[in-house]
Amino acid sequence: MDIYLVGGAVRDELLGLEVKDRDWVVVGATPDDMLRRGFRQVGADFPVFLHPDTREEYALARTERKAGRGYHGFSVYSAPDVTLEDDLRRRDLTINAMAKSETGALIDPFHGQADLESRQLRHVSDAFAEDPLRILRTARFAARLAPLGFKVAGETMALMKQMVAEDEVSHLVAERVWQELQRALHENEPGTFFEVLHDCQALAVLIPELTHDGALAGALAALRCASEYSDDTDTRFAALLSPLPEAQATARTAALKAPTDCQDLARLTTRLCRSLEQAPPTLAEERLLGMLDETDAWRRPERFQRLLQALSCALGQEHQHTVRLLRDSEQAAAGVEARALLAQGFKGKALGEAIRQERLQRIARLIHQPQA
Repeated sequence: MDIYLVGGAVRDELLGLEVKDRDWVVVGATPDDMLRRGFRQVGADFPVFLHPDTREEYALARTERKAGRGYHGFSVYSAPDVTLEDDLRRRDLTINAMAKSETGALIDPFHGQADLESRQLRHVSDAFAEDPLRILRTARFAARLAPLGFKVAGETMALMKQMVAEDEVSHLVAERVWQELQRALHENEPGTFFEVLHDCQALAVLIPELTHDGALAGALAALRCASEYSDDTDTRFAALLSPLPEAQATARTAALKAPTDCQDLARLTTRLCRSLEQAPPTLAEERLLGMLDETDAWRRPERFQRLLQALSCALGQEHQHTVRLLRDSEQAAAGVEARALLAQGFKGKALGEAIRQERLQRIARLIHQPQA
């Protein structure tokens, strides 16, 4: 039995980056061998085990063979006769197909270290084309490593285009696409993820609305802004979809099976973007209060703050005053207390109207107060 450190831990160590997760491959062992050593099996599709002390994952060396369409269309073979090179060959990119022995020796049969030095994201073998998810993973690695100057190798981009042309991407399940997209939104340069997908034509399959009428440039600009000011998935995703009409954004978020909070913020962002783009520089108090009611700012103040950030990133400089006015109106009107109005004798519908009038008055005073 031989044990090797593999994949991302080796890559990041060579790049001088923090190693966050350590994965191991075991060559020459059976599941019974692992269980006798105290490992606990957790893999359902292939043998993966947790170390009894470190809880790190140890996988038996395996090969994969295409057996159908999409992400799940594979048959897996794992046995003591599978070599380390066999296991590394099935991986996506050369920089992820390196290993280190227990003595610290680097095993690099596919020249991953050279690609690290030349900043290339290159596929290991033609088996890359068997899994369309690797297109998204490659785009995500491009987004993560963009600050270091990494680019997708020309032959890998050509292969990705071929996979799209052969309709492989359309067979990915929405949940898996969303998982990769969500991760990409939190990479170092998330816009690069969508640029790579656009370059290989996969974006036209996954989020086709962003490829029409120049929407992508605005989407990426809004996403860059949101990534700078917010770590929130909802905000970044809403900024990305902000150039779209509300109906398109609503349909696409549902098709991607994004979480409900992401769907709601994207819908509100696209709706308010169009409203504020068409609004005069100074809105009347009735219009501002209507927007606050429409966005449920009173019961969902945290979501409202994320909405303001998405709007600020999505709208041009000429509309920033209106976004600030909406923010200040919420702050002014949020102080209205139902308890004080109840003490004055308002009840039922009369109480609701009294709250509304007090909010209008506070917003009106804000609008008409002298500017410093």
